[in-house]
Amino acid sequence: MEEVKYSVGLDIGTTKIVAIIGKENEYGKIEVVGIGRSKSLGVHRGVVNNITQTIQSIQQAVEQAEASCGLRIGSVTVGIAGQHIRSLQHSDYITRPNSEEVIGEDDLDKLINQVYKLVMLPGEEIIHVLPQEYKVDGQAEIKQPIGMYGGRLEANFHVVVGQISSIKNIGRCIKSAGLDLDNITLEPLASANAVLSQEEKEAGVALIDIGGGTTDLAIFKDGIIRHTAVIPFGGNVITEDIKEGCSIIEKQAELLKIKFGSAWPGENKDNEIVSIPGLRGREPKEISLKNLSKIIHARVVEIIEQVYLEIKNYGHEDQKKKLIAGIVLTGGGSQLKHLKQLVEYITGMDTRIGFPNEHLAGDSDPEIASPTYATAVGLLMNAVEHKRKHPKKAQKAGEADETPELVLEAVGKDKAAEGPKKERKSVLDKWADKLKEFLDNAE
Repeated sequence: MEEVKYSVGLDIGTTKIVAIIGKENEYGKIEVVGIGRSKSLGVHRGVVNNITQTIQSIQQAVEQAEASCGLRIGSVTVGIAGQHIRSLQHSDYITRPNSEEVIGEDDLDKLINQVYKLVMLPGEEIIHVLPQEYKVDGQAEIKQPIGMYGGRLEANFHVVVGQISSIKNIGRCIKSAGLDLDNITLEPLASANAVLSQEEKEAGVALIDIGGGTTDLAIFKDGIIRHTAVIPFGGNVITEDIKEGCSIIEKQAELLKIKFGSAWPGENKDNEIVSIPGLRGREPKEISLKNLSKIIHARVVEIIEQVYLEIKNYGHEDQKKKLIAGIVLTGGGSQLKHLKQLVEYITGMDTRIGFPNEHLAGDSDPEIASPTYATAVGLLMNAVEHKRKHPKKAQKAGEADETPELVLEAVGKDKAAEGPKKERKSVLDKWADKLKEFLDNAE
């Protein structure tokens, strides 16, 4: 009996942790079979700052996901974000020993591996090396050089860098929660996979994922990722401002923001007032919705202007780099009323809200199609794709697997033994393996 190939995405966010289990159906869509979410304790602005609490939150989300579908989670694809993430552009080249041979995968690997050897600041490590375009013997704007003749192979790269300690802390939390790390990916890239269409990526688009602790940006043009950034502000700073501005507790501030909040102060009349129950028998507080909107507006404008600065830094105002498809907003923060209009007003770019429903099977739970789950769905898609590229190898109990590939197994189900198959690993897989090896040695 063939084992159903399930995959798991784990989104470790600042406000929530989501574990999502699914598989690819025969139409190439993602079928979600189980989902679990828990309040994220121990993560601040996308970075783990309390290991014990994060482990408990991960376990809670995983147990809920397992209970919802009766399957057991073995390992997960996890996203990485946080204020320590930065990106840079880099050009590199290799000289091939024999220009009479055509360029192959090995040459590209050699070039990418060379970029991984770049000297970073102390405590930093390269997470992704994303090729932009290639040059062969000076001939520019080549998207795919495989099969061409040439002695000198050059490329421009988009390099994403993060702090080693932050990445290892996430790995440690996953291992301590009793899970294997299957793959690791940048959260803005995962969100982009879930909500952007190929046409938008070709035309040029900026994805803005407004989470609880951070706002992630990913810019695509000609189908290639051109720029990424993580801004250390998100929905939580808006809640914090409401809490201080209205002198109320955080829970009430969050509810106020969700129910009555608007990013456009002109929407509310001066006499619209909401009453908040006082603490422990104190008098209820009356809050003007116009003031609430002003507080929200000030902070949202600050976030959007920072993002717009990054879009300008990429070169959006240059005719060749223009983002024709404009902006796509996603993440929990994108559900704030009138945010779309405010973004259009500040940036002058077409804007839409991105829902991750394009890649989901038709009968999926409507809740999962909310922008809040964009990153989790993107991570699940990444896990499914990773599984497709690296079919499960035979694995005896207690034997170390060279790729951390045991994604999920039905409880009590025997694994079908398969013949060993040599796979060419991508650089990111090698990196995930390196992290796994580090964690094993740190025991």
